[in-house]
Amino acid sequence: MRTAQRIQVRGRVQGVGFRPFVCRLAREFSLAGWVKNGGGGVEIHAEGEPAAIQRFMEALVSRAPPLAGPQPPVRRPAEFRGCAGFEILLSDSGNETPVHVPPDHFVCPDCLDEMRDPAARRYRYPFINCTQCGPRYTLIDRLPYDRPNTAMADFPLCEDCRREYEDIHDRRYHAQPLACPCCGPVLEFRRQDEAANNSLSLWDQAAGSGLGRTAFARRVPARMGRKHWVRVRAVGINESQPNEEALAQCIEALRRGRIVAVKGVGGYHLLCDARSDAAVGRLRERKRRPDKPLAVLIPWFEGEGIDWLARLAEPRPEELELLASPLRPIVIVKRSADSDLSGLIAPGLDEIGLMYPYSPLHHLLAGDYGAPLVATSANLSGEPVLTDGAEVERRLAHVADAFLHHDRPIRRPADDSVYRRSAGSLRPLRLGRGTAPVEMRLPCPVAEPTLALGADLKNTIALAFEDRVIVSPHLGNLGAPRSLDVFEQLIRELSRLYGIEPKRVVCDAHPDYFSSRWARTCGLEIHRVLHHHAHASALHGEFAPDDDILVFAWDGTGFGGDGTLWGGETLLGRPGGWRRVGSLRPFRLIGGEKASAEPWRCALAACWEARLDWFGCPVDPAPFRHVWERGINSPYTSSAGRLFDAAAALIGVTLNQSHEGQAGMRLEALAGDTGDFVELPLRRENGLYRVDWTPLLPALMDGSRPAAGRSAMLHASLAQGVLSQARAIRGESGVNLAGFTGGVFQNRVLAELTTDLLRADGFEVALPASLPVNDAAIAYGQLVETARASRAPSPA
Repeated sequence: MRTAQRIQVRGRVQGVGFRPFVCRLAREFSLAGWVKNGGGGVEIHAEGEPAAIQRFMEALVSRAPPLAGPQPPVRRPAEFRGCAGFEILLSDSGNETPVHVPPDHFVCPDCLDEMRDPAARRYRYPFINCTQCGPRYTLIDRLPYDRPNTAMADFPLCEDCRREYEDIHDRRYHAQPLACPCCGPVLEFRRQDEAANNSLSLWDQAAGSGLGRTAFARRVPARMGRKHWVRVRAVGINESQPNEEALAQCIEALRRGRIVAVKGVGGYHLLCDARSDAAVGRLRERKRRPDKPLAVLIPWFEGEGIDWLARLAEPRPEELELLASPLRPIVIVKRSADSDLSGLIAPGLDEIGLMYPYSPLHHLLAGDYGAPLVATSANLSGEPVLTDGAEVERRLAHVADAFLHHDRPIRRPADDSVYRRSAGSLRPLRLGRGTAPVEMRLPCPVAEPTLALGADLKNTIALAFEDRVIVSPHLGNLGAPRSLDVFEQLIRELSRLYGIEPKRVVCDAHPDYFSSRWARTCGLEIHRVLHHHAHASALHGEFAPDDDILVFAWDGTGFGGDGTLWGGETLLGRPGGWRRVGSLRPFRLIGGEKASAEPWRCALAACWEARLDWFGCPVDPAPFRHVWERGINSPYTSSAGRLFDAAAALIGVTLNQSHEGQAGMRLEALAGDTGDFVELPLRRENGLYRVDWTPLLPALMDGSRPAAGRSAMLHASLAQGVLSQARAIRGESGVNLAGFTGGVFQNRVLAELTTDLLRADGFEVALPASLPVNDAAIAYGQLVETARASRAPSPA
C-alpha cells in the first residue's frame, strides 16, 4: 500500500547538490513527490511503498554527496496526493531555522577532466563547475541557495547550459554557478599602463551599478577599440578566444618576471615566479613585507604537481593527503634541502607553505606556467584580501605590474586556509576559503542570538543562536585602514545570510580594542570577556569535558583581570568559572606596544628584571633605564610571546621583527637538540604558581654556545616549567586534564615538548584541532564563556 511521508533533512544540505541527489534517489526507489529548500534545510514529500521510503531515508545519509553533511532525517505522515513523478520545487523564501552556508569548493575531478578535453564545450574554460564544485560562500547573496540569489543572477543561461541545468541525469542538474564560454564570466588582462590610463573593468562597473548584462551591452559606447569584444559577449558570441588571450598575456608577464594581481574565488592573489630572487625581491620590497613567509602555488596538471612537490618539499603522507583534499589549503611542510625555490620565499625558516590549484583558473595558470608561483594575498599588510578590481588597481598600483580580472563578482572575501602539523595532527592556523564559515556547537545554548567580535589581531567574528555558532573566515588585523569597513560588512552579511538578528554583543575586555570601541556604538547589550578566558573557553568548547580542565594560555599580550598585560597564564576550571592559578614571572615592556616590533626592548627589560647587564644591546641602554625604573610607558606583562622575543634578541636571532611572531618562528626553526635544559624555579606568590625564567638568561647570552643549542634549551626549559606548574596544581586540585592554547603554542617544538612531557607524567592533554590555537578562536571562546557565565559561579 502506497503512503506519503513529509521528510525534513537538516545539516549541510544546501549548496552541495543535495536536491538533485534526492531527486535521483527517489526515482531509483520508485517514489513520487518533490524536494525543495526550506524549513532550515531540505523538505521532501515522498509517496510510495513504506519499505521503499524507509530505504530511501537511510540512503539520504549513507549515500549523500561527498560535500554534504546531512543530519538524520525526521519524518511525519503526510496527505497522499497521487503525485505523478518526482521533481524539484522552488525554494521557500523564508526559513524558520537557519541553514548551513557552505564554504567554497575546489574544482572536482570530473570538471577538471572536461576542462582538459579539447573536444569539450568547456575546454580550458576558467569558470567550469558542477553541483560538486565551485564557489559557494563568496557567491551567495542570500538563502535559499538558488541562482537568482547568487552573484550569477546577471549571467542568464544559454540554451546548452539550460538543458544541462534541467536534466536530472546530468551532473549539472540545478548547479547554481553553472556557466560556459557563451553565457558565463570572462577574463580581462590589463597591464599597469592600461590600468592607469583607462576606466577600469566596465563589466565590474556594470555589476556594481546593478545593471543587467544586456542593459550594460546597450550602454557601452561603440568606440571601445580593443575592448569591443566585451560589448558583443552579451549576444552569445563564443568568447573562449578572449579568455585565451588574457591567459596568454598573464603567462607572458609572469615569464618576464612581472608581478600580476589575479582575481580568484575569494579575492585577489599576487603572483610571480617563485624561483626568481629578483621577482620575489621586488614583491617583498613593493608590498613592504621583508620577511613574512610567502605561499607557493605548484602545478597539478597531468601529474606535474607531484613532481614539483618532490622537488620542493618533504611532506608526510597526511600532509600530502590534505594538500590534495577538497579543502585545498596552504599546507606548511618541510622544505627540501635542494629546493630551487628562491631563498626569499621563507627567509630563516626550514618550512614552506604550498598549495595545489583549487579553481579552474588557478589550474590553467599553474599548468600553463609549468613551474611554482608565489601566490600571496593581494592586500596591504594586515588587511583583508582585496576583492574589487577597481580597488585592487588603485591600492596596489605600486605593487602589481598587471592585473588579471574577471567579471564574476565576489560578494565577500575569503583568504586561503592554512594548516600545519603539530603534536601528531594537522591543525589549522587560519580558516578561510574551503573551510569557513565553520559551524561549531555550544556546550550550553545562548539565551538569545549573540554576536561575538573576537580579537583585534587574526580577527574572526562569530554568530550564535541556540546551540549553534557560525565562525567567519579569517578577517585580519582590525587596526589596518580598511579592516573595520570589511568587519562591519561581514557582521551585516553574516546576520543576513542566516536570518539572525543579534540581540547582544560580546567583546574583549580591553577597552581600547577596535572591536570593543565598535561594540560601544552598536546599540546592543554588551558583555565583556577577558582575552585569556576566551582562549580557555574556546578550548573547553571544542572538547566539552565533564570536569574542570587546566589550561595554559600563552600568547602575546591580552588585558588581564588585575590590570596588567597577561600572556603566560594558567587557568583552572571551566567557562564562567575560570581561576588564574599560575603565570610566568612578569617584567616591564619598555615602550609598551613598541616592544612587540623591537625584541631588543624585551631583552633589555628582561635582563634588568633579572639584575643582569646585556652587553649585546644594539642601542645605548642609558636613556631607557629611566623610563623602565619609573614605569613610564613600560607596563608589566607575563607574556610568553614577549619572553620569546627577548630570547630571540639575546641569542642574536632577531633584534627587530617586521611581522607578528617572526622571532618565535625563527627560534623554532633554529632549535636543535632538546636534551639540555635549565631548571626554572616555581614560586608561590599571591596564590599563583609563578615560573621564574630568569635563570635562563645567562645561558641565552652565552655566545660560546651554538645558537641552535641555546634555542633548544629555551624550548626545553619552558616545557619543563609547564610540567612543574601542572604537577603542583594537580596536587592541589586533582585535575588531570591539561590543555594548551594561545598563539605561542603554534610553535611546534614547544607544543610537542609540553604535550609529550605531560602525557609521560600521566596527564590527559588537549590541543585545538577544529579552530586555530591563535586569536582566530577568540570569538568562539567569547560565546562559550558568555553562554556559561550566567549559569556558573563567579571565579574566585
